[in-house]
Amino acid sequence: MEIFNHNSNFNFLGLRRFSIGLAILLMIGSIGLILTKGFNYGQDFVGGVAVEVEYQSPIDPADVRSALEKSGLENPLVQAVGGTRDFTIRMQPKDDKNSVALTGDEAAAKVAGDVVAALKVTRPDVIQKSRSFVGPQVGEELRSDGVVAVAFVIIGIMGYLWLRFEWRFAVAALATEIHDVLVTLGIFAITQRDFDLTVLASVLAVVGYSINDKVVVFDRVRELFRASRNATPEEVLNRSINSTLSRTIITSLFTGITMAALFFIGGPVVHGFAITMLIGILVGTLSSIFVASPILLWLGVSKKDLMPRSKEDPELERRP
Repeated sequence: MEIFNHNSNFNFLGLRRFSIGLAILLMIGSIGLILTKGFNYGQDFVGGVAVEVEYQSPIDPADVRSALEKSGLENPLVQAVGGTRDFTIRMQPKDDKNSVALTGDEAAAKVAGDVVAALKVTRPDVIQKSRSFVGPQVGEELRSDGVVAVAFVIIGIMGYLWLRFEWRFAVAALATEIHDVLVTLGIFAITQRDFDLTVLASVLAVVGYSINDKVVVFDRVRELFRASRNATPEEVLNRSINSTLSRTIITSLFTGITMAALFFIGGPVVHGFAITMLIGILVGTLSSIFVASPILLWLGVSKKDLMPRSKEDPELERRP
């Protein structure tokens, strides 16, 4: 199945000054937004109160959430625990004059009381099983661990590409991965959507998805360089993008449809994950087409860099 002609020859590299310039502006803008506006961290990162409740008969999680919201409890996070009767409800302590001085178990007791009272309005058969308070220091550890995880994944991908292809491909992949992550995070900073653990997990998924697209293009670049005789690097890179364009668009389209279905059907718990993936798919697809190959051309990739070398090759022997 192909959307675009396999032998089309659109000059993507001819737009490289515009595409690279736009990519740099988006990265700078994203960094500025992250440093100035920051993220609207969810309860996973800022702490809060977790209340576990049990109903005598099954109930839909949406009804639990609706009951809390009707009572004025904002942004409740409702998660089913192994069925349709047990639920964990996460809330942030109220920031008012009566609760500012409350800490630890006192804050947890107050919020838990409000939660159970709100639920009993519609379903008197609910009981509280447990409650716990999570301080903001736990969220700080999660944020730092998340940054380390993203950095570790990107560096690991760079090392893999260095071994599989050549160092120029690793540098191009590193630059575009940083671009994809920064732009995705920049969109969250400007929209101030909740940034929680599901969003962090989807950022890691975006890194993996994005590099998959680039590896497909890089494989075609290596194949065409070895098969061509007199083609210039720019011609080879353009042909590589054109020949993989249908595959790239189709993969992105169907993955995007899956994430859209997850957003509309999966419920509020997975909204952050689905939206982050949709943003990452769009950004990663565009960077695979318009950013990665221009960086390769700028780094001076050529046919001799990708030709297999024999053990007797004196140039190979002189390499450290």
